Amino acid sequence: MSDVFREVDEEVRREQFKKLWERYQVLIVATVLLVVVGVGGWRVYEWWQTDLAARTGTQFEDAIALAEGGKNDEAERAFAQIAAQGTPIYRALARIRQAAAIAQSDAAAAIEAYKKISADSGVEQVLRDVAALRAASLSIDAGAYIDARRLLEPLAQPGRDFRHAARELLALNAWKSNDRPGALKWYATILTDPEAPASSRSRVEMLIALTAAESKS
Repeated sequence: MSDVFREVDEEVRREQFKKLWERYQVLIVATVLLVVVGVGGWRVYEWWQTDLAARTGTQFEDAIALAEGGKNDEAERAFAQIAAQGTPIYRALARIRQAAAIAQSDAAAAIEAYKKISADSGVEQVLRDVAALRAASLSIDAGAYIDARRLLEPLAQPGRDFRHAARELLALNAWKSNDRPGALKWYATILTDPEAPASSRSRVEMLIALTAAESKS
């Protein structure tokens, strides 16, 4: 008797499934296709990103070779192309290298290029900080001491990745602009920081010696 009931149940289930299939078959097929296409599309996207990264990496190396070979105009164009078409990380790196190539002939334009990178929220913070450091360094060379200080002071705060380099540049900036109180402040900050690199300490000690010699003359 139980077998009869089981057969009836199975028949009812088959009939229910048949009705569901007839009613929703288009939706079911469409859903399956979307899943298949979605997975396939993601695989294609992953392959495209990997291929793009590989090609961009090669282009980036070629552009660096041009820059190191003194072909700054060609290097600048190559980095500009990568900055426009490469993967996100290579675009940011290319923009920084492009600014470095520009600096060989136009420091003011390079400073502006670096500033744009440092203010771009779409760029990784570490690369934004590198751009700000380079803009500040060029600004010091150009005598734009106030601009340099504005760029460097946020980078010199505790916990920032490039605080030691920023503090050293701030000390140099203050010394070159004849800002004695500012120079003494940054000398002390560097020399009392147990984490400050020995090379930074040595350069600051040289600045202190130069400051002392200037005071006597």
